[in-house]
Amino acid sequence: MSRSARKSNLQPLEKKPTGISGFDEITGGGLPAGRPSLICGEAGAGKTLFSIEFIVRGAIEFKEPGVIVIFEEQAADLEKNVASLGFDLKKLQKDNMLWIDHVHIDRSEIEETGEYDLDGLFIRIGHAIDSIGAKRVMLDTIENLFGGLSNEGILRAELRRLFGWLKNKGVTTIITGERGQGTFTRQGLEEYVSDCVILLEHRVTNQISTRLLRVVKYRGSLHGTNEYPFLIDEEGISVLPVTSLGLDNAVSSQRISTGILSLDSMFSGNGLFRGSSCLVSGTAGTGKTSIAAYFAEASCNRRERCLYFAFEESPKQIVRNMGSIGIDLKRHMDAGLLEIHSLRPTLHGLEMHLVAIHRAVKKFKPRMVIVDPITNLVTIGSMSEVKSMLIRLIDFLQGEGITVLFTALVYDKDATVQTDEGISSLVDTWLLVRDIEANGERNRGIYIMKSRGTKHSNQVREFVINDTGLELVDVYLGPDGILIGSAREAQQLSEVTGLELRHYAKSRKDREVERKRMVLESKIATLKEEFESVRDELNKTFVEEDLKNEIMEKNRDELTKTRNTRNSSHGKRK
Repeated sequence: MSRSARKSNLQPLEKKPTGISGFDEITGGGLPAGRPSLICGEAGAGKTLFSIEFIVRGAIEFKEPGVIVIFEEQAADLEKNVASLGFDLKKLQKDNMLWIDHVHIDRSEIEETGEYDLDGLFIRIGHAIDSIGAKRVMLDTIENLFGGLSNEGILRAELRRLFGWLKNKGVTTIITGERGQGTFTRQGLEEYVSDCVILLEHRVTNQISTRLLRVVKYRGSLHGTNEYPFLIDEEGISVLPVTSLGLDNAVSSQRISTGILSLDSMFSGNGLFRGSSCLVSGTAGTGKTSIAAYFAEASCNRRERCLYFAFEESPKQIVRNMGSIGIDLKRHMDAGLLEIHSLRPTLHGLEMHLVAIHRAVKKFKPRMVIVDPITNLVTIGSMSEVKSMLIRLIDFLQGEGITVLFTALVYDKDATVQTDEGISSLVDTWLLVRDIEANGERNRGIYIMKSRGTKHSNQVREFVINDTGLELVDVYLGPDGILIGSAREAQQLSEVTGLELRHYAKSRKDREVERKRMVLESKIATLKEEFESVRDELNKTFVEEDLKNEIMEKNRDELTKTRNTRNSSHGKRK
């Protein structure tokens, strides 16, 4: 039979979802259905809470009634302890979705006679299961049940009988066990007869606590084998399943604005790719947080949610400080588009911070996440640990299609290489903001170290922060190279002054030309007048001569005519 044919005939193991955030993803669906699972760990690791959440969420979210059998706490104490998580055990019992039974075990009454059995317990659990039609069972803790037995043979036999009986009842069981010396449980046998073993640990390193979960074994199923951080808060347990960069996330070709138009122009006027990662690094006071605030405002102006994690300033400080450069973040917070989470890095371990960010993102569903600054995380972990944590964060956010902006403090003002956290090679875009000292003053310069898949400027731009906001000043070339700050302003003033002088000289020349033109035109008019006078004088002589000739000719005609008339009269008289 071929491998593909064998695969098609395989029946996957049926699983029961726990409803615990992240855990079902790690295990590929939850705990093995109809089988017992062991939750082990030291005191305070969260075994009881994990088990109760499995039962309660099963009743609430999956409509599967559950039975809780406890050997230490009273039912009333258990109800009070989990009320802070929002679990109303009394109501679930009233609705016949939950049965709580406290079983008292007196170890002094247990004797190793070989006749020790669990028939009484089976009767009580069976009655509880049948009474509400339970699908899930919790036993807390198994040490109290077998603490009086030292005979390993009897103990192993009774364990197998207990687990076999639970399987026959068809219920999915979760059993808690305290960790022993060099073993997962005190007896060291429970992990061998359990189908699934979950180890919970609570580590404290450098006075920072971290909770971790590991699936030690899972019969009949593939599962994650790494250590996964988990968080316990008012919403219960959250497990972070992201462990490594999968490099198979979908990408977007859409471009989004940074909120700074002059910065967008350095990316061919289009800004960054949606869902990409960006790092802004620089020395103290170079404006990294101000740039982050512009990214946040641009996201909110697009009516897209932004989640801001601040490790140095409180939300009120950020709102006040950004108001001085014309950014009103409070209106976006009031509109529900911006959330600022401020906390000191030392509050949690690195993994716990990762879980907290993961949960906040899942709850708020932002399109942009800002972490400011990542450098402070070095105080609670080594650089390699911080890098590992940030890789996981980038992987998670890119998998969600979320654009992320990191800020990082650079201690060496001349550093143009990889940042201390070592993620500059992982991000898609890297902006470097630097101090430029010249002419006895300190100015800012910004340039793009890299931007994957984007045509971008290679120029160093002067970065100006004033009351109206941020502005990238165009590159200004003077006689001796690039000018910044007061030197640029002085050169610009000098050029403006020279331009005014040239304009004045040109105006004066134009006026002089105009005056000369008017003088020449006046002379020309005078000469025309003289010419007209001379011409008129000359014409006068010719006109008088013609008139004289005309008169003389006329007179001759008159005389001739008179003479002829006289001759005619004289002939008639004769």
